[in-house]
Amino acid sequence: MTRCPNSQLRLLSFLSGLLILVPAAADPASAAVSAFSAYTSAVESRLAERHRSPSGFVAPSGKQGEQRLRRGEFIVERLTPANGAGLADAMLHHWRGTAFAPGAKAADFERLMRNFSAYPATYAPQVLEARVLARQGEQAERGDRLQVKLRVRQRHVLTVVMDTTYEITFGRLDPEHGYSISRSTQVSEIDAPGTDRERALKGSEEHGFLWRLNTYWSYEERDGGLYMQIESVSLTRSIPKPIAWAVWPFVESVPRESLEFTLRSTCNALRR
Repeated sequence: MTRCPNSQLRLLSFLSGLLILVPAAADPASAAVSAFSAYTSAVESRLAERHRSPSGFVAPSGKQGEQRLRRGEFIVERLTPANGAGLADAMLHHWRGTAFAPGAKAADFERLMRNFSAYPATYAPQVLEARVLARQGEQAERGDRLQVKLRVRQRHVLTVVMDTTYEITFGRLDPEHGYSISRSTQVSEIDAPGTDRERALKGSEEHGFLWRLNTYWSYEERDGGLYMQIESVSLTRSIPKPIAWAVWPFVESVPRESLEFTLRSTCNALRR
């Protein structure tokens, strides 16, 4: 087991103390929610245009990028606008990750994504619980539109447990090309999870670690395997200026590490 140098331990303790001192945040302002909705609508319009044709179905990585992917590397890119989409008292995070799973089929990926009961095993230790609440719309029998609830745990400097509800839509261009859209409808921070004192914090009590999260998968079967690409767009509270210099690197690393974890777990599950 790798040991942290004393300086790194002191830094982690310092950051932990700063984050604990950050006061609870109220629900996001309506202007921030509107800006997030407008931003994700533009993302979805771009993806919908791409998903109309097999050509460019997955955002290109270039020849060298595809060689890296086939060697087992992940390509993770920060797409967040330089101005953070101009949000007040909130931050927007937009990341894209791409991976290649040799030998995998589009049908394998679809089965994996729809098997929510297996998520706690597939995405351990981040996903603690997963269940389908409802099947929606005209294609409910096929399970193309679902309402799903997840209990997730994020461990970085702090450990945070959240109950998250999503509306998820699955789509397919043809047997080799498919996509999914996942929009959060409710995010609740859980206090004392797994104990008799467990409860969902009120909006005025939450810390704003996560207010909204939309994820978009695109996948394409070719070259003897499956190219998978995920974009995540999240909304979190802003950081008070006096501690921004110390906390910002931590906050910035969370969506990237979460994206890498999701890609790695998915590739491992497809190999199994």
